[in-house]
Amino acid sequence: MSENLAGTRPSVVVLGGGYGGHKVAKLLDDVADVTLVDPSDAFVHNVAAWRALVEPEWLDRIFLPYRRLLEHGRFLRDSAVAVDGRRVTLASGTTLEPDYLVLATGSAYAFPAKIDTPDTDAAKAQVRAAHDALREAGRVLLVGAGPVGLELAGEIKAAFPGKHVTLADVSDDILPGPFEPSLRDELRRQLAEIGVELKLGTALRELPAAEPATVAPIAIATESGDKLVADMWFRCFGGRLRTGYLRGELAGALDERGYVQVDELLRVRGQERVFAIGDIADADRDMAGYAGRQGELLAANLRAIITGEGEPVPYERQPTVIVVPLGPEGGAGQLPGQGVVGADAAAEIKGRDMLATYASAAFDVPEKNA
Repeated sequence: MSENLAGTRPSVVVLGGGYGGHKVAKLLDDVADVTLVDPSDAFVHNVAAWRALVEPEWLDRIFLPYRRLLEHGRFLRDSAVAVDGRRVTLASGTTLEPDYLVLATGSAYAFPAKIDTPDTDAAKAQVRAAHDALREAGRVLLVGAGPVGLELAGEIKAAFPGKHVTLADVSDDILPGPFEPSLRDELRRQLAEIGVELKLGTALRELPAAEPATVAPIAIATESGDKLVADMWFRCFGGRLRTGYLRGELAGALDERGYVQVDELLRVRGQERVFAIGDIADADRDMAGYAGRQGELLAANLRAIITGEGEPVPYERQPTVIVVPLGPEGGAGQLPGQGVVGADAAAEIKGRDMLATYASAAFDVPEKNA
């Protein structure tokens, strides 16, 4: 079935309803015929996924149904299998030919940092099962000392202070990236204070054979000869860009790292009406906040084009910023103009609410069949 989406208003197809994609769809809903395509039935506020793991009552706050996002546009629970710039072919066999196309398919990451089970009920059950396993485990191994591993360590120790948590990484220090040394110093200080064991600067000889997020005896060696023992483990490294559906000129726009190359208006290289935002684009670092900013800017630019009011504004790479909560009341961050901030600021900005109130604001459309 083919749809050319011809109507009285320009058609916009957004592939992916993550932090950037759902904002584009929402902000253009009143001026364009918007179609949002995503394989899941709900937006998952992955920023708070760790909190839901240790406190399952948070689950209803992080799964936000797409049916509550758009008042005029439509949501298709589907996924792109071939996109060449003009035509979008979905897994269902439906083809779309929009006036404007936004690629916002994001990246995959190990559970629970990203919860990719597409059915909400099944996804919630997956988190609850992991929570039950975590309650049973006495010793937990986290492999990867970036933001994911740090935040998960903090959440586990805040909810279960008696559990032994080991954070292992081949790097010599925590938190790789363009951050101030004092930020790492403060995070290490707090990790020591809550009793997280750091095993840095040595590779694991192998990853545990047991499935992550399940209870099983784990005993693995490091290249330096240490033995790490745990009752369960979580993978806290390694993302994968979701660009396998790109064809033709769009596939040719990928750089050597696999990112979609975009210009200052977030247009895909060589395209006039195809845009890419979020993790798959080379516009900025891979962070939910940056994806959201790109979504807001792109929506404003497309609105200007569609209505003829105003001029498109270039996207500017964002300054270095990060907030790493260690549970609801701990953590640290680095903010533009402020430098490194400690636990009080981390808790106020992110740790207590995990940005859940902000994330849910867009999903305010009453359910038609409630």
